[in-house]
Amino acid sequence: MPRTKTKLFAGNRLRQLRQREGMTQAVLAECVGVSLSYLNQMERNHRPLPDHLLQSLCERFALSPAWFADTREAHAVQALRETMADPIFKTSPLQLVKMAEAARQSPELCEAFLTLYRAYTFEQERHAHAPLASMPPLEPYEAVGNWVQDHNNYFHELDCAAEEFYERLISTDTSLDTALARHLRNQHGLGITHNTDMQERGLVWRIDRHKHQIQLPHNQPPESTLFFLAQIIGQLEHTRLMTDILRREGPKERNAQELARVYLGNYFAGALILPYTRFLHKAQSMRYDVDDLRRHFGVSFEQVSHRLSTMQRFGAEGIPFYFLKLDIAGNILKSFSANRFSQARFGGPCPLWNVFRAFATPGQIQVQLSQTTDDSIYLNVARTVGREGLSYADRPRQIAIVLGCTITDAAKTVYASGLDLADHTLVVPIGPGCRACGRELCSHRSLPVSGRVLDTGSNARGVVPYRAVPEH
Repeated sequence: MPRTKTKLFAGNRLRQLRQREGMTQAVLAECVGVSLSYLNQMERNHRPLPDHLLQSLCERFALSPAWFADTREAHAVQALRETMADPIFKTSPLQLVKMAEAARQSPELCEAFLTLYRAYTFEQERHAHAPLASMPPLEPYEAVGNWVQDHNNYFHELDCAAEEFYERLISTDTSLDTALARHLRNQHGLGITHNTDMQERGLVWRIDRHKHQIQLPHNQPPESTLFFLAQIIGQLEHTRLMTDILRREGPKERNAQELARVYLGNYFAGALILPYTRFLHKAQSMRYDVDDLRRHFGVSFEQVSHRLSTMQRFGAEGIPFYFLKLDIAGNILKSFSANRFSQARFGGPCPLWNVFRAFATPGQIQVQLSQTTDDSIYLNVARTVGREGLSYADRPRQIAIVLGCTITDAAKTVYASGLDLADHTLVVPIGPGCRACGRELCSHRSLPVSGRVLDTGSNARGVVPYRAVPEH
């Protein structure tokens, strides 16, 4: 395991791990071979987590080192920056260094503060027509997103179960779709039929147990059929494992649990059609070329991109990517990050991001080096995905995805070819959305930064008609 370049203070994560496993400090200290006082000091962030203990914890609890990293702290700081940009806080501004300290020392308090702010904004939008108590402070999809992010979008037990199933199932002379169909027929007595009215009924698959059939749309792409058959196998054979994961560590609210179950089903399907070890080795040998990978495995561009964002198995980590899926209006449909990148929680994403340029060039890959407001530089790969229209009256959703890694990992990918990664002249500065972005000279700004005093200037006019008075 490579040594960390900076001291890793992981007190909150140690405490979360211990509580998740139902351990006392004394039990965990004995488990990893340290004194009780030493563990107590690490949990209070008075001492950093050394490399040998990091490795011991990862091996003992089947975790990735990224689970202990500061990516969650970076995401929390970003959320605090956006929240504190609200004008309601203008009389009590909080410096970035203080936000970082709060995210590190009191993460539970920060989350409680953000939950309270969500409740406040919800009430503002509803004009106080409903009592606060009737509204959950966190929407189910947000709770699931936070839960997935907390696991770095990697679920070890489920991933291993999918990989083991693949290795038992596949043979050299059989394609995966044929093997899945044969397994469903032999083990569950389910044959596959194709119906012409599935789309009209809003269904992508349906199990008819009376007829012993799996019904699929007649015009479905083969990569979608492959994914949905894997979904069905996960539902039929691995529901207990998913239930155990949810019962042990899943969201507590009912709707959030149901959405998390859907997510785990999708995760299993993706891990089955792209088994971890085989996929990682091929990704590394192909330098993470998504088009080459999708052709090799017979899957879609989106399926490969999403799977690349999950490769965080301890001892066999791939590049830590972030993955986002957006529609043409800028609504974020999926968001996962194994690195420090964090998207805006309020307002639309930055228009300088290459994911929006992808809509102007459908099916073509857009590559961009961008720098976020915390000075991190990312290599971003964006492309439109989704199906074409089936008829003149059909209105398929216009969707694009973006896959990104830090510039330190960029050279491992084919997308860095021809780029001078040491020359940052053409790096595009992107922000968390205009509301929270403090960049002063951006001609793409659509509204003033929130929470700052504006100086419109009487003797001069800038690129934008308003500038924020510098913070002291």
